[in-house]
Amino acid sequence: MAALLAALRESRGGLEAAIRARIESDGAPIEAADPEYGAGLRAAVPLAIDYCLEGIERGEAGPPPPAALLLQARVAARCKIPLAMVMRRYFAGYALLGDFMAEEAEGAGLDRASDLKRLLRSLAAIFDHLIAAVSEEYGREAERLAARPNARRRAELIERLIGGEPLDAAELGCDFNGWHLGAIAKGPGALVALKALARSLDRRLLALERDGQAVWAWLGGREPVQPDEVNRGVVDWPLEVGLALGEPAEGPAGWRLTHRQAKAALPIALHGSEPIVRYADVALLASILQDELLATSLRELYLKPLERERDGGEVLRETLKAYFACERNVSSTAAMLGVQRHTVSNRLRVVEERVRRSLGNVLDEFDAALRVEELDAFPTDRELRSSMGQ
Repeated sequence: MAALLAALRESRGGLEAAIRARIESDGAPIEAADPEYGAGLRAAVPLAIDYCLEGIERGEAGPPPPAALLLQARVAARCKIPLAMVMRRYFAGYALLGDFMAEEAEGAGLDRASDLKRLLRSLAAIFDHLIAAVSEEYGREAERLAARPNARRRAELIERLIGGEPLDAAELGCDFNGWHLGAIAKGPGALVALKALARSLDRRLLALERDGQAVWAWLGGREPVQPDEVNRGVVDWPLEVGLALGEPAEGPAGWRLTHRQAKAALPIALHGSEPIVRYADVALLASILQDELLATSLRELYLKPLERERDGGEVLRETLKAYFACERNVSSTAAMLGVQRHTVSNRLRVVEERVRRSLGNVLDEFDAALRVEELDAFPTDRELRSSMGQ
């Protein structure tokens, strides 16, 4: 027995080559299905040989098959390789291993037919155990894939749910009666970043990839996620990915609301100075961006008149921005700009003259107009739709 197994292991290079050649002759090249499948299949051949030889040596079925062989069965199911073909390739390897055993038995001095039959029966038992485990793993993965809605069906279902249709959404695997945090991310690796965020917050993730690298997502749980938890979760968020967050909300209506909030905040995350934006922090600005008439009117009424200045209104704009940053305190604004207090007051009077309104009555409008301008915004409706991945 020891001599036979030693001889088989010495000739395993030829055995592996023969099995691969048999597999290659069985239909299209293995790489044609999927690179992952092809690489896994090549690696599976020596693993299966070792598993069978170790089982023969022990004289029993042995431990469960290697995890890599079960993983390869799942990959085959995902690549839509028919189970019949998977089994045919295993049986081809089994037949070749049996042939090699018969050839090596004579060289190892195993003359009695009864001894060879005993070894072949042992191989058959081990092989039965192996293909049973592979078939079961393949079947489980195939069932899981069949139960999961395809991408188009998934997108259609989510969009109809957002629209308020009362649909059975059990196939999405989301508890719509729990708490939700809507998120939309856009940029390279957006889905990977959202998965990492969901893990860090211990939340279930429902995600839908949209055109233009945008990903709609919902992070669900039994309790609302707290702001400090989110702050910790986004510490390692990639700077090249914009992230807009809604506010925690409960139930199906909350699921829709938090998504709409994230959607409204997305342009600010993509065009503002910070890549991560919460709706609660930009609610007014987000609403302005949703209203093309309001955004355009703010520019025409409050910013365009400043452009009549020799510098195009640049100094007046910077003075107003500093004024708002200093909580509308003239002395603090002067200190920030490095000018005299009366200089700030004179500039603010010029602003009033240009817009023909008392500044105290339109400060909020000026603040909003400047914030929209900072986003390189006053976007058209088409630009808004594009930035949201629609």
